[in-house]
Amino acid sequence: MRRVDAEKLYYALEFFLATPTWVVVSLYLVSVLELSPLQLVLMGTAMEAAVFLSEIPTGVVADTYSRRLSLVIGYLGMGTSWLLVGVIDAPVAVIVLWALWGVSYTFTSGAYEAWITDEIGIERVPGVFLRGARLTYAGSFVGLLTFVGIGALSLRAAVLTSGAVTIACGLACALLMPETGFTRRKHVTGSAVRELATTAGNGMRFMRGKPLLVMLFGIALIGGMGAEAFDRLKEAHFIRNIGLPTIGGFEPVVWFGALSAVSLLFAFFAVGAMRKRFERKGTERIAELLLAGTALVILAQLVFALTSSAAVAIVALLAVYLTRMLVGPLWSIWLNQQITDSSVRATVLSITGQADAVGQAAGGPVLGVIGNVWGLRAALATGALVLTPALGLYARALRHGGHEPELDALPQAGEA
Repeated sequence: MRRVDAEKLYYALEFFLATPTWVVVSLYLVSVLELSPLQLVLMGTAMEAAVFLSEIPTGVVADTYSRRLSLVIGYLGMGTSWLLVGVIDAPVAVIVLWALWGVSYTFTSGAYEAWITDEIGIERVPGVFLRGARLTYAGSFVGLLTFVGIGALSLRAAVLTSGAVTIACGLACALLMPETGFTRRKHVTGSAVRELATTAGNGMRFMRGKPLLVMLFGIALIGGMGAEAFDRLKEAHFIRNIGLPTIGGFEPVVWFGALSAVSLLFAFFAVGAMRKRFERKGTERIAELLLAGTALVILAQLVFALTSSAAVAIVALLAVYLTRMLVGPLWSIWLNQQITDSSVRATVLSITGQADAVGQAAGGPVLGVIGNVWGLRAALATGALVLTPALGLYARALRHGGHEPELDALPQAGEA
């Protein structure tokens, strides 16, 4: 099978993998399966625990053997998990399937960014990542129109369709994805376990020699803890505590789909303007934008948690959605720019991804208990406040201009 251009395939995956699965699945879990706040958070905890256990090993596999193989396994596993979630109603089984999704996701985490970075070169990352983000938002918008229509008729059918699309992306990777920028590490004398351990060790040593990467690890940890309550409980809070607008008598899936669509349109144009700015002035001020974005997310999540007005809640929800969409590609650009050793790129990205998983797995049960005992408002407000230490870490990065030059000369992975 003839391989296609890597950049074009990356853009296609950004478009089609933007299927708004989480919108329909979250509503499916609340409206159809009627899961409790604790069950909703336990699902996230099971997923993030699976990510924690699998993140680094699967990143090491991508750096040692093949990033394409890792992506194929991941997308096929994720799609299969969604299909089964749409078929099985038992809460315990759904929690287990969430864990399976988490394991599958780790095969793509790190490997995806590492693959395209090596194919196009680190110097082209900002432009390609920002164009990819715009296609993600465009794909999400088109997907919302499609899946809200399907979900209005049957949330279960929307979940099944999402799984099928993800499986199709996995098959496309298997048949079309090139891998010319990756060179398989020379075989280490001994077992495959030793070969994987060598790659993991190189990645750990590289990260220890880069204090900014360690700081980004801390930010990812805090971000995971703070995001868990909002990600799992926002729909339940809106439906049970605030109440959706009665205008038009629309189903919840239509309202949440409309809110996502509005934020996607704003993000599409905002990222386009941001890309043009970076083309003129470079990416030196990314840390400032990330600091401002995190502060806005904290404020918006607090407003969303405490308000009783549907209009104010909608504005706060849109603010969180839009800010996250802008922060996401900036974070990926900044992180990838710090990894100068391509042979450990997927491993280091996976280590950072593991920090997010640890944060969500550790913070999720606590926030779920808070939700069950003191209510959804308390859980959401606590989740917002948990994010505040990240502001200090971003401020430290700004004091050093985004790097710590006194340690730049430390040996990198594999050096004596």
